Amino acid sequence: MDYVLSLDAANATLETAGGKGAALSELARGGLPVPGGFHVTTAAYREFVTATGVADRIRAELTAASGPDSVPDTGADAGARIRAFFEEGPLPSDVEQAVSKAYAELGDGARTVAVRSSATAEDLPDLSFAGQQDTYLNITGESALLEAVRRCWASLWTDRALAYRARAGIAHEDVSLAVVVQELVAADAAGVMFTVDPLGGRADRLVVNAAWGLGEAVVSGLVTPDTLVVDRATLAVVEERIAAKEVMTVPTVEGTAEQPVPADLREAAVLTTAEAGELARLGLAVEELYGEPRDVEWAREAGAFHILQARPITTVAAPRPEVWNDSTGTDSLWTSANLGEAVPDVMTPATWSFVKAFMGDVMVGASLAGRPMYGNIGGRFYMNLSVTATLAAAFGQGRKFARANELVFGRLPDGVTIPLLPASRLRVWRDTLGEAFAVMSRIRANGKQLPAFLEEAPERCEELRARVAAAANEGDLSALWEAEIAPYFRRCCHMLQAATRQGGDTLVKVRGSLESLVGEQDADLMTTGLGDDGQLVSMGPLLALERLAGGETDRDTYTRTYGHRGPHEFEVSLPRPAENAEWIDRQLAALGTVEEDAALRLARQATARAAAWDRLAAAHPRRVAGLRAEVDGWAASARLREAARTEVARVFWLLRMFVLRAGEVSGAGEDLFFLSREEILAVLGGDRTPLAAVPARRAAYEGYRALPTYPTLIRGEFDPQTWAADPNRRADLFDAQDTTPAADTVAGSPASGGVVEGTARVVATVEEGEVIRPGEILVTTVTNIGWTPLFTRISAIVTDVGANLSHASIVARELGIPAVVGCGNATTRIRTGDRIRVDGGRGTVDVLEPAEATPGPA
Repeated sequence: MDYVLSLDAANATLETAGGKGAALSELARGGLPVPGGFHVTTAAYREFVTATGVADRIRAELTAASGPDSVPDTGADAGARIRAFFEEGPLPSDVEQAVSKAYAELGDGARTVAVRSSATAEDLPDLSFAGQQDTYLNITGESALLEAVRRCWASLWTDRALAYRARAGIAHEDVSLAVVVQELVAADAAGVMFTVDPLGGRADRLVVNAAWGLGEAVVSGLVTPDTLVVDRATLAVVEERIAAKEVMTVPTVEGTAEQPVPADLREAAVLTTAEAGELARLGLAVEELYGEPRDVEWAREAGAFHILQARPITTVAAPRPEVWNDSTGTDSLWTSANLGEAVPDVMTPATWSFVKAFMGDVMVGASLAGRPMYGNIGGRFYMNLSVTATLAAAFGQGRKFARANELVFGRLPDGVTIPLLPASRLRVWRDTLGEAFAVMSRIRANGKQLPAFLEEAPERCEELRARVAAAANEGDLSALWEAEIAPYFRRCCHMLQAATRQGGDTLVKVRGSLESLVGEQDADLMTTGLGDDGQLVSMGPLLALERLAGGETDRDTYTRTYGHRGPHEFEVSLPRPAENAEWIDRQLAALGTVEEDAALRLARQATARAAAWDRLAAAHPRRVAGLRAEVDGWAASARLREAARTEVARVFWLLRMFVLRAGEVSGAGEDLFFLSREEILAVLGGDRTPLAAVPARRAAYEGYRALPTYPTLIRGEFDPQTWAADPNRRADLFDAQDTTPAADTVAGSPASGGVVEGTARVVATVEEGEVIRPGEILVTTVTNIGWTPLFTRISAIVTDVGANLSHASIVARELGIPAVVGCGNATTRIRTGDRIRVDGGRGTVDVLEPAEATPGPA
């Protein structure tokens, strides 16, 4: 039997060395500065209680203490009698010889040691049992050591240990005890370190407690220690609280004792900031060894630090959520229209870092006068209209901007204006002209490469996804990112930028000309059917699904073409449709409920469109050729924009697969979705400190996700939680300077003409949309390409967010479905079951008959 093991023995496990001993053994093997020593194993304890008959006597005492009317094992008498058993009878000779030999090998003949109990139910992830068994310090000599070992064994049966096990539901007969014997550190200072803030503070910080003397005064609570808060990334002290330390634990001939701290040390700092940083480095090494936060006991002797113990942290409070809010400190007008369609979800930090990289690459003047052009407000993506309006005004494009802004972001409510930034025209020119010329040159060059890029992109992205999946380790994946994924991602961003600039302001001009000649309804008709084979990419998933149902294509082709497009295509933490084996079957099942398919609706729209052109030809024959050329030019640029956007959506799938694979090879799993791309690369490089921020970020993400979708328009400082708690909140507009309640009426931008009366179906997500019955009117916050297959089931659509060029508007016009978008308050003013009238030409929604209300009290 192994009655003694070396401190760093590989077989010093929970079963052989107890919880404390196993932890110390692992620390020693991990190269941490642990005082030398050895384990007296649980086999030695069992040999003693068996050879002396103590085991039988313990069972008898426990049985007697557990009568029918008594609470088991909580009586003081039973514990005292059991402890007395350990004072009787000699130690088995084999055990005594093994302990004495190991002690002699420590050197110096009469080495002073610490003797610590280590139970098999101790320092566990869910149960610490801290302080339940005894520790004896300043033990010198063989006989004193053997007596301390015997007393440690007896401490397994103290009243507090009996009661603790009873409350935890642990059977007494299942517990055994080892003893750790270590060279005593003659500490001039000691304390406890938590590798995360145990009080729920910022997760990127580490907390060190320090006091004079041995650590017992800190652990037992006899002294208020100094507290130093250390930044985990830089190891710099960011907070320091020096306490008045009245008492210290010191070694004595009898063991240890408490004595007053010398007057000149009571209010002196125990640690320098450099020493706190060195301790923090050791703490992070301990945490990395275990892969989880740890509560670490440490001591300092002659300027050198020693690790005495490291147990799981079992009492960490809920992390304090991070705050994600770029609206603070500015008087700007923010909008989520258009952006909220592309990214309708609360973004994880990984997604936001990729979105920022994309926007930084494609936007001129991304920051102006210290204000960002785009921002993260409560996890949602917003555009700062104050920046774009200031840029437009500086370059004399104010009127053109207003019209383009209305088409892209929707009409502003009455009384709402865009506050300009306090930046002179000269300053704007100085800050942006150089960048603008460089960007325009890049756009021209990329525009020439765009057709070739669009042809090669699907295969290139598929190849990179396969290489990500095949990356064997962190180094391979990091190298792949730097050499190929990051450059390809940037190229996709630049190609979408080039595609977006194709045609310039043609749409603004052609829409204005058409509306002045034939009115909004015919202008809508004449700007539909503009994609390849008469349709834009937005219609692709629906039309291809109908071809799949008719046997004109196959599942693999459909998946390769549209498996990356969906309602959450830019949120990298969420799966793409192609990752769900039932995705196509569910869509086909829903398609079977449609009375009139998309092809029939499109044919009807083609007839109506031709009639609109005929009316223009009859009224203004000389204008037809020129306007057709302008519309065709805009159509070509619109096709390029949508095709480039589908490739950007595809590259975001590649980014998702990269983060997932990074989590696999690093062992960090899906925690990486709560890090930025720079932090993910740091983890791949072996630096795990960014992971400390995950709890606070996860808490922020979950908190923001639990709130209603924020207003489309936000002016001034906006706090999502405060807004959500207000029973009178507006869903369309938040203005920090104006709390006028929203109108009861529902109105928005006239997106697709026609008048329909029907039953409303209010849904929040595309997944909920599967319950829509044919002919109902869809009322929702926002739609994107993932919603397209639902459009053949509905008779009209009403959205809170949207503009003339939003997804709902485009698809509704293509299919001839009346649409009113950008209402702001539709989902709060309309209920499922209401009978409503949607006038897509006027942009109004009227409730004709409310849904049957739940009867109230008589």
